[in-house]
Amino acid sequence: MKLLFLSQRVPYPPNRGDKITTWRLVERMSRTHEVRAVAFAHDDADREAARQLTEMGIPTTAVDFDERRKKIAAIPLLLTGTPLTLGVYGSRELQREVDELAGWADAAYAYSSSMGAFLEPHDLPRVMHFGELDSDKWRQYAARTSFPMSFVYAREARTLQRFEERVARAFTDNVFCTPLEQRIFDERIPGCPSTVLRNGVDLEQFAPAPDRAEPGHLVFTGVMNYYPNVDGCVWFCDEILPRVRERHPDARFSIVGSKPSPEVVKLGERDGVTVTGFVDSTAEWMARAQVAVAPLRIARGIQNKVLEAMAMGLPTVGTTSATQGVEGDDERDYLVADDAAAFADRVIRLLDDAAAARELGARARRFVEDHYNWETVFQPLDDILERCARAARSTDR
Repeated sequence: MKLLFLSQRVPYPPNRGDKITTWRLVERMSRTHEVRAVAFAHDDADREAARQLTEMGIPTTAVDFDERRKKIAAIPLLLTGTPLTLGVYGSRELQREVDELAGWADAAYAYSSSMGAFLEPHDLPRVMHFGELDSDKWRQYAARTSFPMSFVYAREARTLQRFEERVARAFTDNVFCTPLEQRIFDERIPGCPSTVLRNGVDLEQFAPAPDRAEPGHLVFTGVMNYYPNVDGCVWFCDEILPRVRERHPDARFSIVGSKPSPEVVKLGERDGVTVTGFVDSTAEWMARAQVAVAPLRIARGIQNKVLEAMAMGLPTVGTTSATQGVEGDDERDYLVADDAAAFADRVIRLLDDAAAARELGARARRFVEDHYNWETVFQPLDDILERCARAARSTDR
């Protein structure tokens, strides 16, 4: 089958959350299908990645994307009923590429709802892979911010949900990475087909290295201009780390990830806090940590940072929001806390008892080995694509 794959970023290399998933998707699809990809190129690295993918046998068209300019250009949409998201990610050039390839393709697969918009004009089997249910994300943002941004976020939640419903009812299948996201979708947009396709973790890249752990070293990983990550790290540094350092004065916190916002950069000026910016390997930094933390107060989907830490055999402390997508158990696979005092207590507990921390990390590793191997979690993808193939054959007839 000929598959057209769309994503907000070039699906390679797998060095951030969305690219980890999109790379695994196109790689798995290309084993048995002919795949062509169309995506936005955010920088020179994306353009080079598109060239590399093409050389690897997955022809990829990259359309230049200037995020700042696009956001400014989308502002007038506030006076309409159109989601700002569709203005930011709208592109005549990318639409032309999709229009040309739609005649070639037997089916199409869009990762993120904004990319699904490019497939609306075309009547072919289509899969909408919601990386996360964006309308619910903006609803969470609205609840945590003050006016005027709370108004903007609430408006985006309303308008985007209407768009998501339109797409969901028109597409062959709707894919979610956790049962929780699927349940929210089913409640808000009932009567549409939906499938859970979990994320996985690279068990070879993220492997335990207990001899390298540095006492008192806490780590967080993620793209650091992403609001939930920024909010979580600020909260950790303001309210949790000081409590930990009262008991363990030498404890230190590394914030590991690209594109740190000015607010995050400023955290690096505090005693005991390091902000790395981009690193070649987050696994290297996690290997040096004693405890991983995921203090996210806004989250729904599965958190790769949690899976990767668990795969490293790191004892992990996270909020309910950060851990609920992993579907493990508190105290068995990780520790959960939702207020600052309780979160600090659980971190301190792990720093106090190295043996118990190692045991928790070992159980975490076994859990991801059993449940989050990429080959295992992607088995439903074959069924999704087979449904598309049947729909394509039916259309041909």
